[in-house]
Amino acid sequence: MSQKIPATVITGFLGAGKTSLIRNLIENANGKKLALIINEFGDLGVDGDVLKGCGNENCTEEDIVELANGCICCTVADDFLPTIQKLLDRDDKPDHIIVETSGLALPKPLVRAFGWPEVRTQVTVDGVVTVIDGPAYSDGLFASDPIAVQEQRENDENLDHDSPLEELFEDQLNCADMIIFNKSDLLADQDIEVATSEIRDRVRSSVKMVKTSHGKIDARVLLGLDAAAEDDLAARPSVHDDADEHEHDDFDSYVLDIGEVASLDTLLAKLQNAIEAHGILRVKGFLSLAGKDMRLVLQGVGNRLQHYYDRDWNPEETRVSKLVIIGEHDMDQSAITRTILD
Repeated sequence: MSQKIPATVITGFLGAGKTSLIRNLIENANGKKLALIINEFGDLGVDGDVLKGCGNENCTEEDIVELANGCICCTVADDFLPTIQKLLDRDDKPDHIIVETSGLALPKPLVRAFGWPEVRTQVTVDGVVTVIDGPAYSDGLFASDPIAVQEQRENDENLDHDSPLEELFEDQLNCADMIIFNKSDLLADQDIEVATSEIRDRVRSSVKMVKTSHGKIDARVLLGLDAAAEDDLAARPSVHDDADEHEHDDFDSYVLDIGEVASLDTLLAKLQNAIEAHGILRVKGFLSLAGKDMRLVLQGVGNRLQHYYDRDWNPEETRVSKLVIIGEHDMDQSAITRTILD
């Protein structure tokens, strides 16, 4: 029997740096032919488009498949399995498959899908890699206090104190074979030591942790973990193990078309106001700036916004400015739009 194709599942919360990690991986694949499956929460395929701009022979545009507007862990049968099958049916099969989940996906249902009979004979999960936004964690965005929560429950049994963000983060940690503590350059050494020590106490002893900046890591470290995670599900507990299915009613997203941008500074200020006023979790998209020939990529998590020019606008394409806004399910889309556009 031929050797199974290894697959790496890369998960992590919104804005942790998964796309940067994968882009660096493509550029340093040591000759491996990679295939990418990119899953996004929202209608605008930002991550896939950024990766397609790499222009690397190890991972061409034909090797990148986008699964947009649907959580991959909720659409395994309809989207993910057919996509894997198409890759396996190709004459030029990849040496390694990389699956980037959306920041809102539970990794365990995806790993479980690799155990399906039509997949497990040909593909194995080499490892689950969880990317953590170091500064966000250090700021306490994903820290939990079970004792305090229990005390609150005892004081008011009518309150629901479970945070969907905390549950997602917990599942991502529990499923990991390797944790990438990213953006470590933005933290002091003492803060890194405290954060990584806390995380080590929350994961299995076998889980490796690597500190990175801008997602830069040697492919030899990231690939070749040989975890066979599909055969190790029992060791990867999930808070959703007892649920019949997983829904994302806690989150919502929409695409905002903002037209040509006259002033980037003005737009950034309005975005900051919208993020602070409406609790926006994630912003990402492309911008067309007046007087600029290059497309601007905008990425944001919390109130941290980053932007860079990635390529020239092609003569045949329409210059547009569109942003994906991701937040809690009850976010006021009309108010957010007014804050940004008025």
